Amino acid sequence: MKLHGYFRSSASWRLRIAFALKGVKIDEQEFYPLRDGAQRAPDFLKINPQGLVPAIETDDGHALTQSLAIIEWLEETRPEPAFLPKDPIDRAKVRAMAMVVACEIHPVQNLKVLNAVKALGHSDDEATAWARHVNFEGLEAFEALLQNTKGPFCFGDAPGLADICLIPQLGNARRFGADLSGFKRILEVDAACKAIPAFANAVPDKQPDAV
Repeated sequence: MKLHGYFRSSASWRLRIAFALKGVKIDEQEFYPLRDGAQRAPDFLKINPQGLVPAIETDDGHALTQSLAIIEWLEETRPEPAFLPKDPIDRAKVRAMAMVVACEIHPVQNLKVLNAVKALGHSDDEATAWARHVNFEGLEAFEALLQNTKGPFCFGDAPGLADICLIPQLGNARRFGADLSGFKRILEVDAACKAIPAFANAVPDKQPDAV
């Protein structure tokens, strides 16, 4: 199993958490400094034509891309511990929480978008302000969704797909200076996850390529 990623990529961070929670060993890692454009290297484009991290190469030679698709594959091939509840309604709610992050917040504050914002003539400070706004607005909605769930995690007594997506996004939000102090339920989930080694060991500054 080989993971292609980057220490600060929140989507790569999701996979580090997910693989650790499932107890699946990542045998090898290759790192792509995104600010240097390493993810556009021809050899990597053969693995992921989008030029995005993360991607994995499975033990039997398949290349998989998109973090949520990889996590779903992991869930289907290693069902325990489960990332999704058994009830179909509850499963849909957990997936919706994950998609608030993966489909709504993350894509519009990533490096590619921020570079496009700056290319349109905006300053670094303006690009950061955009990212901060996107994170706050999205997490505000996430916090509202959490009001109907029971913790300590996003959806019950064990971490799942929603937690795997939320925690790396909080890392981004803090990096961009978003004020999270009003998100009581999110901060409770954050504290519960930090107590678990799979989350604690996945943080960017503990990765081999952290600079």
